[in-house]
Amino acid sequence: MPDIAKAAPSLDDAADRRRRIMAIVGSSSGNLVEWYDFYCYAFFALYFAPVFFPEGDSTGQLLKSAAVFAVGFFMRPIGGWLFGRIADRLGRKTSLMISVLMMCGGSLAIALLPTYATVGALAPVLLVLARMVQGLSVGGEYGTSATYMSEVAAKGQRGFYASFQYVTLIGGQLLASLVLVVLQSLLTAEQLTAWGWRIPFVIGALAAVVALFLRRSLSETMSEENKDSKESGTFSGLFKHWRAFAVVFAITAGGSLSFYTLTTYMQKYIVNTAHMDKVTASQLTTVALFVYMVIQPFFGWLSDRIGRKTSMLLFSGLGMVLIVPLMTAIGATTDPVLSFGLIMLGLVVISFYTGISGIVKAELFPTQVRALGVGLSYAIANSVFGGTAEAIALWLKQAGAESSFFWYVAVMLAASFVASLLMPNPKRHGYLDGDGTVEEALGRKTSPALA
Repeated sequence: MPDIAKAAPSLDDAADRRRRIMAIVGSSSGNLVEWYDFYCYAFFALYFAPVFFPEGDSTGQLLKSAAVFAVGFFMRPIGGWLFGRIADRLGRKTSLMISVLMMCGGSLAIALLPTYATVGALAPVLLVLARMVQGLSVGGEYGTSATYMSEVAAKGQRGFYASFQYVTLIGGQLLASLVLVVLQSLLTAEQLTAWGWRIPFVIGALAAVVALFLRRSLSETMSEENKDSKESGTFSGLFKHWRAFAVVFAITAGGSLSFYTLTTYMQKYIVNTAHMDKVTASQLTTVALFVYMVIQPFFGWLSDRIGRKTSMLLFSGLGMVLIVPLMTAIGATTDPVLSFGLIMLGLVVISFYTGISGIVKAELFPTQVRALGVGLSYAIANSVFGGTAEAIALWLKQAGAESSFFWYVAVMLAASFVASLLMPNPKRHGYLDGDGTVEEALGRKTSPALA
């Protein structure tokens, strides 16, 4: 009997761990599909830009396609508000299912779009509309999935478990890049431009259907009591935490800008500035993305040991010092090995942020407004700074002031550094592991209604 009594807790712990892992897998699988669909646009722009924007040189065509990419980002704040409200009032599971279904529709629409040669100026208009649907979906995906993963993770391991949000986010990018590499090996550049660029969007639409069924099995983490709270998912409830909102916004601004600079824009940068060929650039960024994806859990685990605040200070401090010389060196080399090493240096630095991006924000908001607070603050900052990264970089290059973009990234990383200094330590003042006195730590007493 004593042996059985001792074994029971361990069996319960093992079952609990399995449930948590399955919840992370279920939510993150949909996250992977969402981001794959979204990034297919960025990676295949090299081929479909001429069929939607036939006028101008290659830089001009990429600039126009990047502008449409940015339009998708500007829908994110609406998605962050809409799906954040749904998640805080109707439940995380409902929000996650709707968002992946919407991404499926957006991807299928792009796959079937007519080109400029067929319908003229209507073609780019339809492309913009499809991107708006995708942007709305992804705007809701981030906040809800970050909230869900933080709530199902075990105390003391939240950083490690939550890091899988960016594992799947990067995995989506990686999958899109891998599809590009495969298609480049099977099809000619002319075939990719003519019709091959449609294939990845068809794949994404089908995968989204699979993700929808996976998400149906998720358990709900939002209690009925919290759903029924009059301030759940409302702006009035969120406004009581505006200081936390401002901190998350500033952190996300530098994080998103540096992330998109070193990932989605990097492929175009080493083709357009370092003058590598498209195939080498695609292979290089694919390998870099794979290594970047694999190291995310380590940085999540590390944050559980050294603290989220320390991780954020390392990310923003090292980033603002290194980004200008790093981007300058990448643009000046044609050696793939050296280029890979420089890119990875940048990706390692921003992993201090991406490895804990969702959890560090979720810890600053109470349950009733967590999805809205995380989703909306992230979506606005991501739209303004992350979504415009490529467009601004290409515009400054066209204007002959490319290095100005690097300094712009450095300034935003400096803003993130200041926000990281002001951010309360989540271990002591967070709403998940701490005592929930985030507002006191930021200079305001906690609202009793949301404490």
